[in-house]
Amino acid sequence: MAESLFIKVDEVGELLGISRAEAYRIIKKLNSELAEKGYIVISGRVSRRYLEEQIYGMRTEKEKGGN
Repeated sequence: MAESLFIKVDEVGELLGISRAEAYRIIKKLNSELAEKGYIVISGRVSRRYLEEQIYGMRTEKEKGGN
């Protein structure tokens, strides 16, 4: 099964080793940032890609200057 576009609170908590409450706070913060940029957000879920970029500093090959 392919990974979904959005990541839910339980998966955020498991991924980062944090409580459910802290995971909700992180999702809320990231969704606020995305909403300010004009993106549509879903309460209780966050873009998997955006979470990875903000937590791990991951970027796609295209963003790094790759082909």
